[in-house]
Amino acid sequence: MHLLGTELLEAREILPGQWLQTYHAPELATGSRAGQFVHVRTGDLSGLVLRRPFSIHTLDAATGTITIHFRTVGRGTEWFTHLRPGDNVDMLGPLGRPFEVDPRSQHLLLIAGGLGMAGVRALADEAIRAGRQVTLLFGAASARDVYPTSLLPDEVEYVVATDDGSMGHHGFVTDLLPRYEAWADQAFACGPEPMLQALARLAATRRSRMGVAKLGRKRGAGKGHAVGSPLARRKAFLQVSMEQRMGCAIGACLGCVVMATSGVPQRVCREGPVFASEEIDWEGAWGR
Repeated sequence: MHLLGTELLEAREILPGQWLQTYHAPELATGSRAGQFVHVRTGDLSGLVLRRPFSIHTLDAATGTITIHFRTVGRGTEWFTHLRPGDNVDMLGPLGRPFEVDPRSQHLLLIAGGLGMAGVRALADEAIRAGRQVTLLFGAASARDVYPTSLLPDEVEYVVATDDGSMGHHGFVTDLLPRYEAWADQAFACGPEPMLQALARLAATRRSRMGVAKLGRKRGAGKGHAVGSPLARRKAFLQVSMEQRMGCAIGACLGCVVMATSGVPQRVCREGPVFASEEIDWEGAWGR
């Protein structure tokens, strides 16, 4: 984790109220992984005291750049829309634990709902560079909210669902999972809590419905790994990136806690934002 000064190179509104910004940040571009995030300080200290967390949307070690993708929802995010190329921004990162891909996985299924694209987008690039096949399922309210295909690698199969049927599948993005779960070695998701909860329910019954074995070594496969460890998450079919409000983003304020199946509260900023879906107590207390 580093406290860095970064320079804004480009800012554009890619969807109504949604922005994509590119920053020159070589340390982050070379030292971050898909699923991690940065905590960014606004320049107006008159009332915007807290930093804002943003998933690292893409990272490019060759150019030393990262991008963040956000929606304007208040004074803090609105402040960022007034930045211009050349402006300097204070970032703390990379923070959080990343997605864990099993080395043997060749078919990755990414699922994003709305702004959840920000949480999984970098994983598409990582997977393509590693020679893996990627299918990305994206859900939005309507066609006007669909993430542009021009911002995705050509190698990604992109499947869209809209609530009103104005583009792609008419319905929820979770409706699409049964069509692809047999193809996928692992799935990775980010989006609203109801979407993640529905995906977790489907993932929990996948083995019994399909007769699919867990990823694991043939020799010594009965040996388990500690829940929440990178190895345990690597063997999970579904990993989820949680979108919680964060205060400190370093685990001190407990403002982003979710409940685990173990009964132990988990800090999204420290133990997450990525979890194996079976780690989360989806039916229990949500949040603080």
